[in-house]
Amino acid sequence: MIEAVQFRNLKALRDTTLPLGRFTLIVGPNGSGKSTALWALLAAGNMGLLDFNKIATVGLGVHNNVEVVLHWGGTFAGSITYATWGPTGEHVKQTDFDEEVPGDVVQVLTDKLDNILSAIRIFSFDAPSIAAPTPLEPNMTLGSNGRNLAGVLHQLRDAEPERFNALNEELARWLPEFEQILFETHSGGHQGFLLRTSEGHHKIRASELSQGTLIALAMLTLAYIPDPPPIVCLEEPDRGIHPRLLREVQDAMYRLSYPENYGEKRDPVQVIATTHSPYFLDLFKDHPEEVVIADKLGLDVRFERLSDRPDIDEILGDTQLGDAWYSGVLGGVPSHP
Repeated sequence: MIEAVQFRNLKALRDTTLPLGRFTLIVGPNGSGKSTALWALLAAGNMGLLDFNKIATVGLGVHNNVEVVLHWGGTFAGSITYATWGPTGEHVKQTDFDEEVPGDVVQVLTDKLDNILSAIRIFSFDAPSIAAPTPLEPNMTLGSNGRNLAGVLHQLRDAEPERFNALNEELARWLPEFEQILFETHSGGHQGFLLRTSEGHHKIRASELSQGTLIALAMLTLAYIPDPPPIVCLEEPDRGIHPRLLREVQDAMYRLSYPENYGEKRDPVQVIATTHSPYFLDLFKDHPEEVVIADKLGLDVRFERLSDRPDIDEILGDTQLGDAWYSGVLGGVPSHP
């Protein structure tokens, strides 16, 4: 697990540190570096994704680098990975380990950390992509925008029928108007999916479902696949979701991060999500250690874990967390002229 990420000279992230846990929700205004932080994590495992000239802080001198520093915890406690992009196009990644780590173990650990970083995924679900039919191929994975959902669900039904049935039951709890996921074959052998209604057993094609229904199904699928990525970043997973379903979205993310609480026998997934919703933020009032405020200070950004504020109990009191954030008392809101 990554415990913290330092950013230097990366767009608005001139010199700041993002604290992380098993689950982290980042809240802040547009332009506060939330998406930049997620993409920097992805780039730490795929160095060629970022171009220095596009990511460097405005006005950065020609002798300065862009740097993302990952501080590992858990099994890899004491390990630090440095990802650096230089002005002449070079990029370098290296990991330093505790002095007590034997030399013959260093390469093994390096490979493990590289595998974790290269498997990081960012999801920003898009309804048309979720609904699109997909060709059936071996080992299908869910696309960053939700594409391939039909193929992933079809694969889950055949390879993990118990999980598929559990997903169907959870879908019926989230959206009682539906009771079952069905499949249909389109021209060219592409696979599509439908939802069957609880009343009348009508079959509704994916293309006719609402945006909220499609995003909810994509979130559920991500939570129920047997081998999710080790680190999952979610951009506004509450987007398009009715406020009454926000707790279910939270529960789906917690299923990834805290599998032991759901009877899952797999390693925890580190989940990092962003939001602009005070309603969604309300759900985390009892877990301030999971909330990070992204605050713009002029041209700079500062990340602050809510539980690190000495006045947080006094500020909240009987107030909803979303209301406190929306008022501006916690920071992380757009500035006004």
